[in-house]
Amino acid sequence: MSVTTASQSRPARRARSRAGGRAVVKAAEGPTLTERAYLALEELITTLQLPPGAFLSEMALADRLGFGRTPIREALQRLARDGLVVVAPRRGILVSEINLKTQLRLLETRRVLEALLARLAAERSDAAERARFAEIAAEMRAAADASDDLAFMRLDRDFNELVSKAARNEFATRSIATMAALSRRFWYQHYREVGDLGLSARLHAEVAEAIATRDGAAAATASDSLMDYIENFARKTLDL
Repeated sequence: MSVTTASQSRPARRARSRAGGRAVVKAAEGPTLTERAYLALEELITTLQLPPGAFLSEMALADRLGFGRTPIREALQRLARDGLVVVAPRRGILVSEINLKTQLRLLETRRVLEALLARLAAERSDAAERARFAEIAAEMRAAADASDDLAFMRLDRDFNELVSKAARNEFATRSIATMAALSRRFWYQHYREVGDLGLSARLHAEVAEAIATRDGAAAATASDSLMDYIENFARKTLDL
């Protein structure tokens, strides 16, 4: 698996404009080092390359990913808020364990928020966002056809972030942010035994397509169908 590192990313482009006879340099918007470190670490954790219970060293992670220790430290703080890592007194930082009961409680709350966000995204998204939702739907179906679980997980992350952005509700966004990565990791751990990549991709795509067509009711209904699948998936792991 490839993980984007600081050394691999392109430097932010700068645009010059003139105001009052002086050149003004504006940095193009892009993810910060901390955001890129977070995305890289989240992917390592959700794909179990950093497994539950693993101890994490800031220095080792900085060397592995090509970031400085400050963005790694800040990314770990965010991961702790998301529940993917825990800070154990006198032991250090370790990857959190995966727990089915915790996952089911998470899904109780996630179901309500996902339907709300999907409806709001359909109502409030702009044209560019709706076009991207349509693209994500097509790319998810293609990832499933190719049995590319990593591509699907990355698209799922893009989809979740776009729904949160398009919904224009910072309170719902903050609430859902701590749940998405935990759910992706749980899915990745078990999908080979009890999951159906094609069905998961189709259900996600139907939410994205409803948002793309600005059908709030259909988006909320499709979200509920997706959550039914995710909950059934979680309960099937009891038999493993």
